Amino acid sequence: MGNRDTGLTPVTVLGLGLMGQALAGAFLRDGYPTTVWNRTAAKADGLVAEGAKLAGSVRDAVAGGRLVVICVSDYEAVRELLDPLEDVLDGRVLVNLTSGTSAQAREIGEWAARRGGGYLDGAIMAVPAGIGTADATIVYSGPRTDFDLHEPVLRSLAAGTDRATGTDGTAGAEAAGVGAAGTVYLGGDHGLSSLFEVAVLSLMWNILNGFLHGAALLETAGIKATAFASLAEQAIGTVAGWLPGYAQQIDDGAYPALDSTIDTHLGAMEHLVQESVSLGVNAEFPKLIKALTDRAVAGGRGGDGYAALIEQFRKPSEARP
Repeated sequence: MGNRDTGLTPVTVLGLGLMGQALAGAFLRDGYPTTVWNRTAAKADGLVAEGAKLAGSVRDAVAGGRLVVICVSDYEAVRELLDPLEDVLDGRVLVNLTSGTSAQAREIGEWAARRGGGYLDGAIMAVPAGIGTADATIVYSGPRTDFDLHEPVLRSLAAGTDRATGTDGTAGAEAAGVGAAGTVYLGGDHGLSSLFEVAVLSLMWNILNGFLHGAALLETAGIKATAFASLAEQAIGTVAGWLPGYAQQIDDGAYPALDSTIDTHLGAMEHLVQESVSLGVNAEFPKLIKALTDRAVAGGRGGDGYAALIEQFRKPSEARP
């Protein structure tokens, strides 16, 4: 199937791991002329069969697209690919969907601007199978003009309800919130996408770690994890329902104890630590939570609601001997 003469924006995808292949496949399905490149060229075989053009070099790949989507291992790999190509970046928009830090995103945004290229940093909130469907959310940050220019193309990657936000430089996400699946513009600060990504990762790992720790506790009584899963799912849903209220308390800087105080939580945390220790289950995770809560109580927050713990997370980690 060919797609080289559609009149649509030509797209290049650099990096054909599982996610890169999914990105290129979504562009092809929507008819965009798609050039691909990967260090191991054989990974492009399936895409070429669908109509993609395999470039023989990174230079040829970038020259073949007005929109260049990059999905590789890390930002060092991004710079390794792009550094030799200063002369072909002018007039192109780079969309970097590689995971990294907000500082790295800002640095490469400045690097691209000095070379005449547009740059959007992005973060994918989906597994490869979700790309191009309503299950995907992809957030973008960088100049609004770059986003608006290629938004119709980028919608191929995340087909849910659009949550593109306002036009001011950095406050887009703050103005409207980010929630629904789809193509989301966060604001002009290139680092926002990375910040949202790591914030979601923090949430994900803490939820999963809590489940794993709970499953380890129950195993000591011969209870299988599958017997715990449905109750855990219900509990996660209950906690999720608290988030809008907690978020408002954090933004307001006021933490009324609408259900229970931090002092009450602290007592239950001690029970969790004791139970873990007595059963021979690793207690590091609950001890860390309790240590943060101890500090909140020492700081006078014992009578406040749980959201007051945000003050502990705002502080840098204490130096350890």
